[in-house]
Amino acid sequence: MPGTNLTREEAATRAALLDVTSYSIDLDLTTGDKTFESTTTLRFTCREPGAETFADLVGAIIHEITLNGERVDEASSYQDSRIRLTDLQAENELVVRADCAYSHSGEGLHRFVDPVDGRIYLYTQFEVPDARRVFTTFEQPDLKSVFTWTVTAPSGWKVVSNAATPEPEELDGGKARWSFPESKRMSTYITALIAGEYHEHLDVYDGPYGQIPLGHYCRQALVEHLDIDNLLRMTKQGFEFFEEAFDFPYPFGKYDQLYVPEYNAGAMENAGAVTIRDEYLPRSRQDAAFYEFRCSCILHEMAHMWFGDLVTMKWWDDLWLNESFAEWACYHAAVENTEFTEAWTGFTNARKNWALRQDQLPSTHPIAADNYDLHAVEVNFDGITYAKGASVLKQLVAWVGLEPFMVGLRQYFKDHAFGNSEFVDLLTALEKASGRELDAWAKEWLQTSGVNTLVPEFELADDGSYASFGVRQTGAGDDATLRRHRIGIGLYDEVDGRLVRRRSIETDVEGDLTTVADLVGERQPDLLLLNDGDLSYAKIRLDERSLETVVKGLRLLDDSLARALCWGAAWDMTRDAEMSASDFVTLVLANIGTETDSFGVRAIPGYANAAVNLYSAPDNRAGLRTSWEAGLRDLLHAAEPGSDRQLTFARFYGAALVSDEGKAEIAGLLDGSVTIEGLEIDTDLRWMLLIGLAKAGAADEGRIDEELQRDPTISGKEYAAAARASMPTAEAKAAAWTDLMESSDIPNGTHSSIAGAFMRHGQEDVLAPYVEKYLEAADTVWDRLGTHMASEALEGAFPLPLGSPDLVSRIDRWLDESPANPAAKRFVQEGRADVLRALAAQAKDAPTR
Repeated sequence: MPGTNLTREEAATRAALLDVTSYSIDLDLTTGDKTFESTTTLRFTCREPGAETFADLVGAIIHEITLNGERVDEASSYQDSRIRLTDLQAENELVVRADCAYSHSGEGLHRFVDPVDGRIYLYTQFEVPDARRVFTTFEQPDLKSVFTWTVTAPSGWKVVSNAATPEPEELDGGKARWSFPESKRMSTYITALIAGEYHEHLDVYDGPYGQIPLGHYCRQALVEHLDIDNLLRMTKQGFEFFEEAFDFPYPFGKYDQLYVPEYNAGAMENAGAVTIRDEYLPRSRQDAAFYEFRCSCILHEMAHMWFGDLVTMKWWDDLWLNESFAEWACYHAAVENTEFTEAWTGFTNARKNWALRQDQLPSTHPIAADNYDLHAVEVNFDGITYAKGASVLKQLVAWVGLEPFMVGLRQYFKDHAFGNSEFVDLLTALEKASGRELDAWAKEWLQTSGVNTLVPEFELADDGSYASFGVRQTGAGDDATLRRHRIGIGLYDEVDGRLVRRRSIETDVEGDLTTVADLVGERQPDLLLLNDGDLSYAKIRLDERSLETVVKGLRLLDDSLARALCWGAAWDMTRDAEMSASDFVTLVLANIGTETDSFGVRAIPGYANAAVNLYSAPDNRAGLRTSWEAGLRDLLHAAEPGSDRQLTFARFYGAALVSDEGKAEIAGLLDGSVTIEGLEIDTDLRWMLLIGLAKAGAADEGRIDEELQRDPTISGKEYAAAARASMPTAEAKAAAWTDLMESSDIPNGTHSSIAGAFMRHGQEDVLAPYVEKYLEAADTVWDRLGTHMASEALEGAFPLPLGSPDLVSRIDRWLDESPANPAAKRFVQEGRADVLRALAAQAKDAPTR
């Protein structure tokens, strides 16, 4: 039985048969706290009268189904999340009355009660296939239609959807009705409803095509943290840039941004009603990386209004194109029209490394993935779909030129407005605009998987110049694709205590070895940097002299993007067991204290933390943990008071505690007996430090409860759950395991916190029983918890701290024997690959005897 799955072939068959005229959706949100009433009137045409098809509705209690005025037997027609529709006419009307359930997993219509003040907040999250949890649908992106919502809710609520919000009609009993106008034509997954006791701030953007009404919404408890001036500035900068760049007016009338609680994504591009996780309204001090990433998130969703909402993929095979384009566009817009003019450096330091890791796992897939059904789609919201795709689009822009690229985009939007398209349609537009043949490029970059490695190969003449120079390209596996790369090659010398670029050239790399005659005769630099400018997507290697320069003095290199490439090269070499974990940690401690890129300051210590706890040789690990803690303490005390670096180093120091002195200092920061100039121990930092103490066995349940009394918000509850799950006791782990794998009523935000805190390095003894528990749970967790929570549990609770050859053997037996969903097996296979990589790195780090 299909259940909630839908295959590409089923969708194509249904799309060939139907056109959807309109949806009318009537919701009553006043009937209880578990369910709501949903009535859908769905009008559609059929090209083959007499044929049959099905509509989608998940988890509903059906009251009545009528098709073309005839009552349909609910028991026989509604099965397995589908409503069978037979004997269709040329024009049809389906009416379904049902009760649907509120969600607490962030899927469908999520209901949240704020523990601070008891206020109620609802919001929808429909991507990929969850509109069918709220109303009856034809749930596929190429059956677009118009939508008319009518919503009954408590009087005084705010109610927002894709169309402009109407004045409510007051009803008896403290209720009101909102009758929305008809929406623009769109796919079901970008429809939206947000309702509750939200705070509202209204404004307007005056642009070249007229006014765009703007709305910002958040929980009442967060009003003091709604930094509206900053949010409005970024929103208006985004519209200013995109309307001009795309030469197409914003297509959905008004633009609301709604900051919602317990969100299981960063944000969602609902047409004209963007939902964003409300952690982006910080209640405590954050570093510059936080605000830069928030800006990219806001611009990412805005770019989707054109690419994804106005023009929508025909099927989820082109999911990558939606997300990769929005990812590229948000960084491009940030650099061109906001204060974050070096956003591509942050991309290289953080997002690109996400892509590189994902692309080296056994689950790697082409950017243009074969999403043959919804189950395949749901696990491909990953670093390849987002960050690798954006890197490759960045290279495409360099390949065809920015202006031809934009000309092609503009024509693409005009040709396919409010319709559906496939990648070939975009490729055709870009080929026409640029004059370049792109089919071979697309096959090479989009339809193959894996990452290439570029290595300099050279011989030196007696005078220290290059006698020969080439770039060696390799790939993983015997059948790896060797691609064409447009790269820069930078030559840097140490001059007056700084690393300065002497020369940079651009060249095309193709095949296994590309000779670069232009560098023959050039004196060998202190630092030779392949892919200078980060034009291509590849791993790069540093030659021996360059690596020595980087380890000794990366801080001397003023170019932030060049530094990001060096950081990335060293990290790749560590992960690939070509540089020892101990040496990487030395590199970080010696150079991170002067790093200026905010994402670098935030991300790179995280890589070093993995080197300490995962990639170091077991015999070295205790000493390296001690050195890491001490180095972070030194960085914290040396940092400029009140600086972002000071805040970041405090967070990492609190998470790295192994010594009694370190635990005492962090405890002193919490109780006020220790102070560090410029470091404010605010609410979020208090929790982060307390979680570090709990992980180190220096804070118990009573101390966590005490902190929760200070901060009884939903954020406080989530932090407390993480602190309890971090404790190195059998009792704490057992309680956390029950919440993570067995309870059905844990809020998704709390579940996420537990998933991220359960498996802790240094707690191997207490975690040992959870190898078998994990594998047993993995057999069934996908069906029990659903896609989002199962993904979190399988990834977060994988027993990586217990990695060993024996663990690999046990996992291999499980993979052969388990009846688990293939998506669940994917997470276990990825964990297995992480173990093998760690074992190789540990061998590299082992002391020579």
